[in-house]
Amino acid sequence: MSPLGTAAAAPLPLRELLVELGDLKRVRSAGRAGSIAERLFAQGWGALTGGASPETVALQVTASALAATRLCDIDGAFLAAAGLDDAQGSAILVAGFDAVTEQVDPALRDRLRACLRPSQEALPAGPLPDFVTAQAQQPRAGVTCPGKPRILLEPPENHAEHCLIVAVYGVVLSPFYRADPTVVFLAAMAHHFHNALMPDAGFTGEMLLGDHLWPIVERCSERALNELEPSLRETVRSARSVLPDDATAEGRAFHAADSIDRVLQIAQHLRAASLTMDTVLGDMELVHAGPVKDFQDRVLRDMRIP
Repeated sequence: MSPLGTAAAAPLPLRELLVELGDLKRVRSAGRAGSIAERLFAQGWGALTGGASPETVALQVTASALAATRLCDIDGAFLAAAGLDDAQGSAILVAGFDAVTEQVDPALRDRLRACLRPSQEALPAGPLPDFVTAQAQQPRAGVTCPGKPRILLEPPENHAEHCLIVAVYGVVLSPFYRADPTVVFLAAMAHHFHNALMPDAGFTGEMLLGDHLWPIVERCSERALNELEPSLRETVRSARSVLPDDATAEGRAFHAADSIDRVLQIAQHLRAASLTMDTVLGDMELVHAGPVKDFQDRVLRDMRIP
C-alpha cells in the first residue's frame, strides 16, 4: 500500500523480515570468502558488467537474499554439488523463500519467486570493478556524532554489505512507495561509491571536512562510475539521481531502506548483548527434541548450566 493519504511512512508488517535479511551481513561459510551480503554485492555487480539487465539483477539478487534468510549458504550451487537435480534444488530454495515472504507485496513476491524456478537462467559473471573489492574492505564508521567520541561495535560491517542490504530492502519496500524496484536497487548498490576510496569517518568526519566534503565525495564517486562501461555508467548515474532527497517515490524507498538498515545494524548488537538463556534454551530450543534430550537436560541440570 502507498503511504499517500495515510499516516504511515513505512510498512510495519515487513519489519521482522528486514531484521532477518540484515543478518546476511553476518553469515559466513567454509570455503567462501566474505558474508552472504558481501558475496551478493559482488554477484550483482558482476552480473551488471556481464550484460544482464538491471531489472533481472535486482530481482534475482533479491530472491537469492530472501531464500538465504533461512537457508543461509544452502544455495543452488551447494544443492547441485550435493546431488540434487534442478527441480529438487529449486523446491528447497522456494520453500526457504516462502518461509519469510508472507508480508511481501503479492505481485512482487510472485516475480521474485519465479527467479528461483529451474527454468531461470543463471546470472552472467562479468569482470568485477575495483570498487567492489574496495567497498568490501572498507569498514563502516560505527556510531559517530560531532563533538563526541565514536562508539565502535565489533565486528564492523563493510560498505559492500551495507549497500547490498539497502538494495534488497529497497526492492522489498518499493511497492509500498509505488517505486520502481530496479531504480531503487541500483541507487542503493551505488550510493557509497565514494567510500571505495574515502575512509569512513562517519558524521563526525563529514562535518570536520566542511566545505570540502561534497567536492571530495563527488570526485571519489566519479572515479567509481568511470570503471563502468558507458551505457551501464549512465544507467547507474541516472539511478543515483534519486539519492539527494525524498522528492520521488524511488528516493523515499531508498531513504527508508537506508535508515532502517543503519538502525537495525545497531539493534542487532544490542539484541545480542541482551540475549538470555531463557530465550536460548526455551524459545529457541538450543537443546531440542530428540532421542537423548532427557539425558542432555539432566546433564545440564547437574552441571548447573545455566
